[in-house]
Amino acid sequence: MVKMELCLKLYYASFSFDISNIKHKVPNGIHSIPIAKQWLTSHFICHRRIISMAESFLFSIADNVVGKIGSLTLHEIGLAWGVKTELTKLEATLTTIKSVLLDAEEKQWKDRQLRDWLGKLKHVCYDVEDVLDEFQYQALQRQVVSHGSLKTKVLGFFSSSNPLRFSFKMGHRIKEVRERLDGISADRAQFNLQTCMERAPLVYRETTHSFVLASDVFGRGKDKEKVLELLMNSSDDDESISVIPIVGLGGLGKTTLAKLVYNDPWVVGHFKKRIWVCVSDDFDMKKVIIDIIKSIKTTVEGGSGLGLPNHNDLNMEQAQTLLRRTLGNENFFLVLDDMWNEDRQKWIELRTFLMNGAKGNKIVVTTRVHPVASIMGTVQAYILEGLPHVDCLSVFLKWAFNEGQEKQHPNLVKIGDDIVKKCNGVPLAARTLGSLLFSKFEQRDWLYVRDNDIWKLEQKEGDILPALRLSYEQLPSYLKCCFAYCSIFPKGRVLYNEDLVYMWSAQGLIEPSKKKQELDNIGDIGNRYIKELLSRSFFQDFEDYHFYFTFKMHDLMHDLASLISQPECTVIDRVNPTVSEVVRHVSFSYDLNEKEILRVVDELNNIRTIYFPFVLETSRGEPFLKACISKFKCIKMLDLGGSNFDTLPNSISNLKHLRFLNLGNNKRIKKLPNSVCKLFHLQSLWLSRCEGFKNLPKEFGNLISLRHLIITTKQRALTGIGRLESLRILRIFKCENLEFLLQGTQSLTALRSLCIASCRSLETLAPSMKQLPLLEHLVIFDCERLNSLDGNGEDHVPGLGNLRYLLLLNLPKLEALPVCSLTSLDRLEIEECPQLTERCKKTTGEDWHKISHVSKIYIDGVKTPEN
Repeated sequence: MVKMELCLKLYYASFSFDISNIKHKVPNGIHSIPIAKQWLTSHFICHRRIISMAESFLFSIADNVVGKIGSLTLHEIGLAWGVKTELTKLEATLTTIKSVLLDAEEKQWKDRQLRDWLGKLKHVCYDVEDVLDEFQYQALQRQVVSHGSLKTKVLGFFSSSNPLRFSFKMGHRIKEVRERLDGISADRAQFNLQTCMERAPLVYRETTHSFVLASDVFGRGKDKEKVLELLMNSSDDDESISVIPIVGLGGLGKTTLAKLVYNDPWVVGHFKKRIWVCVSDDFDMKKVIIDIIKSIKTTVEGGSGLGLPNHNDLNMEQAQTLLRRTLGNENFFLVLDDMWNEDRQKWIELRTFLMNGAKGNKIVVTTRVHPVASIMGTVQAYILEGLPHVDCLSVFLKWAFNEGQEKQHPNLVKIGDDIVKKCNGVPLAARTLGSLLFSKFEQRDWLYVRDNDIWKLEQKEGDILPALRLSYEQLPSYLKCCFAYCSIFPKGRVLYNEDLVYMWSAQGLIEPSKKKQELDNIGDIGNRYIKELLSRSFFQDFEDYHFYFTFKMHDLMHDLASLISQPECTVIDRVNPTVSEVVRHVSFSYDLNEKEILRVVDELNNIRTIYFPFVLETSRGEPFLKACISKFKCIKMLDLGGSNFDTLPNSISNLKHLRFLNLGNNKRIKKLPNSVCKLFHLQSLWLSRCEGFKNLPKEFGNLISLRHLIITTKQRALTGIGRLESLRILRIFKCENLEFLLQGTQSLTALRSLCIASCRSLETLAPSMKQLPLLEHLVIFDCERLNSLDGNGEDHVPGLGNLRYLLLLNLPKLEALPVCSLTSLDRLEIEECPQLTERCKKTTGEDWHKISHVSKIYIDGVKTPEN
């Protein structure tokens, strides 16, 4: 043990870390510095990168807390309960600290005391967020009570949350966290931190060049030919400039492809001037212009480029004049490599400077960001895909061995074939892992790389994760935490927009819109976040199903998210069974049994997320449920899907911060206690495939924040949901007794999306359709008795004026479309509905006049020709 500790200390000396808190986790057999380094690399690798990135959550947390304090609701609460002064002081302190946070995050990796300071600050910020959450909870409770009966109001006053007691208790709590924050704020002076409200990119991107040996490039011949084809087919007949964007993930080989095109004999012979400029993340117009001038003078006029006059002293007028003179009126081919600028005005200005009167000028732009391609491209972007496995293996072997050496190590090549599968066709990842194993011929070294995620392996600048990290650093702050949170999903998982949006929302990661009409529309804002991450290649494989969409994370992006989110987000499995003290979001692997899960739960504190991405072979029962409720008072997402209990305990109401509760796939659960109706923050409730579930509690309508409900129930009608004024998404599955959606005067005035499936007793949706005025998506399938959407036209249905998408599938008795004006409908799909199909035939069908204006109509999979 003494020798092991010495090895750890020697390796850790370069990081100045205290190893006292990790010695007990070190396995036996650590008896040399190389082995110590390997083990530490797998558990604490690249600390300088991990720390500077993981603590970047802090700026977002502080920003979120300051935003909450400054909200109108909290100001009103502060006045009502006499804590306005304390809230104002708290806001002032946090604003001051926030102004130096970005500088602190930059400097922390080389200052242990600063790291400790940031850790304490983050802990207090979470506590402040929890206190503010309780204020908001109290406001929601008062809102519920104000709409209740006299009895409810009296009971509310004499409950443990009556205003007098609450004001006294919360006054003390907010003063306590404010004083802790003041103490931490006072300590910042010793670090000489500078005010900085905008983060400068943390990653330096090396300037690229145009030279490449074609023999060093594998698997890009067809891509080169396709880009050349785009160049040749674009117009040479006018003075406009053709722009061909190449778009793809970082490390995929966009720059290499551009080099192949740049040096192709056709390009060399066809253009009088060839120009190469690496733009990178900082789009400085004058610098780009000067780099173009220098490239022309170097490549066209010859010479090394040394001794060229210094053009940096030119003003903008002089620079653009010199550019136009240097370009002359000869055609040119320009590569703008690594473009990030999304300011269309800047691009138009640069394009104007480049229009020299010559015909057939071409520009190739490489970028990771789809909006850049949309802004600049004159043709559809060329989307670069990953390399085939065999070519990726060739890249790996080139960097892992000297030429021909791999033939002497067939056993290592076989392991290397498995290692390359991690790369998912990304050549920079193959190069990174190959370089890591260069000159290493011990099988255990190769097995170690094969059996560990890329984010746990040592990397240097220019390797794959630092390259991808540049994309992360370019994200706006509100997207950084959203992306990092996605590390709790398994690799390769198909993600659904609805689920992810409400998981983000549960953690407070979706910033409310400043626009009054969008203040409560979390779904739209969250979907914009997802599409922005899609446009920046953080997500991929987008599939649009019209009322929802799916996507995935590339495995390397998942590695990046895991690196960034450590240690706050942790996946627990048998390989990594231990947890950090600061973990907040936990995802459990499918290979853990309940006993192992309970052991982990016993070690956890301050948890915000409990998530089970897989259906476990051994379901969780009451011991796990009770442990979560008793330990995690501030939990915001609790995944109990696939559990095994009859009902929730009354103590569920103690989870006042809970936003997302999954109770799906529980075959035993029959009811919910009425105490669940005190979860006033709850936004998402899943009761899908709970086939024994009998009925919702009487006061279900008190769930004032509920926006997303998925349910399977034995009820004849969904009694209680008609008072859910915030409900946006309703999914009803396998409710075999359901005869009515809503009863009496109930209405769902905020509902946007409704899906009803496998409800075999449902015969009509009347009068429910009248009571869904904002419905945009309606999907109904496998309801064998459904014959009417509106009571056979007995009443005119005014409620579907906003409907944009309608899918009707396997409804053999459905006779007609509703008698209403489907003015907003732009997509209609009807399949396996024989009676309705006849009525919706173009021109001759009895219901054709109701849908003749719809632009996309699909009957049994065949698109109806447009008028």
